[in-house]
Amino acid sequence: MTTTSEQAAAAPLAVVQRESLSKRLVEFLSKAPIHFALILISVMWLVPSVGLLVTSFRERQDILTSGWWMAFVQGRFTLQNYLGVIRPTGGTDTVGLNFINSLIITIPSTILPMFVASLAAYAFAWLQFRWRDTIFLAIVALLVVPLQMTFVPVLQLYNNPFAPLQWLVGLVGIHLAISPIRLTSSFVGLWLAHTAYGLPLAIYLLRSFFVGLPRDLLEAARIDGSSELRIFARIVLPLSVPSLAALTIFQFLWVWNDFLVALIYAQSPNLQPLTVGLNNMLTTYGPEWDIVSAGAFITMVVPLIVFFSLQKYFVTGILAGAVKT
Repeated sequence: MTTTSEQAAAAPLAVVQRESLSKRLVEFLSKAPIHFALILISVMWLVPSVGLLVTSFRERQDILTSGWWMAFVQGRFTLQNYLGVIRPTGGTDTVGLNFINSLIITIPSTILPMFVASLAAYAFAWLQFRWRDTIFLAIVALLVVPLQMTFVPVLQLYNNPFAPLQWLVGLVGIHLAISPIRLTSSFVGLWLAHTAYGLPLAIYLLRSFFVGLPRDLLEAARIDGSSELRIFARIVLPLSVPSLAALTIFQFLWVWNDFLVALIYAQSPNLQPLTVGLNNMLTTYGPEWDIVSAGAFITMVVPLIVFFSLQKYFVTGILAGAVKT
C-alpha cells in the first residue's frame, strides 16, 4: 500500500502530466489547419507526377480506355513504352541522343556561370575598384530584361560572330574577309547563352551572401599575407557551400528544363536536348500517349536526382544572406 507521503508526491506529478498533455493537444489543434494545408498542397503537387509515372508503364489500350488509377486494379504493366522511346520503330535513337545532348548542354552551362558568378560576386562584395557599385547595379538591372528581347540580336551574332569586328574596321576603309563561324552549329553557343542568362541572378545572390561573411576573418587572412585569390579559394568558397549548392540546383533545373533557348540556338537536330526532342515526339507521336508519357518521365529523372542529392543545402542556401548574424 502507498503511504500518504507517496500519494502527496504523485498528485503534483499527475497534474503536471495532465497539463503537459493538454498543452500538446492545444498546440496540435492550433497547427492542424497548417498541417492539413501543407499535406493538401503536397498531394496536389505529387498526384500528377505519380499519374505520369503509372501511365508510362501502362499499355496503350488501357491508357485510352481508363484512368491511370485503374492500373492498380487491372495490374497490367509493361516496359515496352520506354523501349519504344529509346529505340523507336524507325531505328533512330532520338531520345537517347537527346538525353546525352541535355547532359552535354547542362553540365557546362551550370559550372561556367557558377564559376564566373562566384568570382564576380567576391569582387563586388570585398574588393574596391572604380565604378564598382555602378557596374553591380547595371548587372542587377539585367534581371528585368526579358530573354525574348535578346533572341534576334544574339542569333544574328551567332550566325556571324565577326560582324562587329568587320563593321569597325570597315569604318576606316579596311575590308576584312573572315570565314563565317556559326555558333548555332555547336554546343558552345548554348553554353555561352545559358551562362550569360544565368549570371545576373547568380552574381546578385552570391554577393548578398558574401557580404554577410565575417570581415575580421578576411582581414586576418590578408594580414597573414594571403592573396585575394587564396582567400577566395580557401575561406570564402568553403563557407559558401550552401548558397552555391542552392544556386547550382536552380541553374541546373533551369537549363535542363529549358526549351526556348535550345530551340532558338540549337538549330541542328543533333544538338537538341530532351525538351526539344519531347516536343518533336508530341508532334510525331501525338495519339500515342504511352510513348509520350514515358519520354516525359525520362526528362524528370535527372532533376530529381540532383535535387534530392543537394536538398540538405537547399533551405540553408535559400536563406543565405537574408539575415545578418
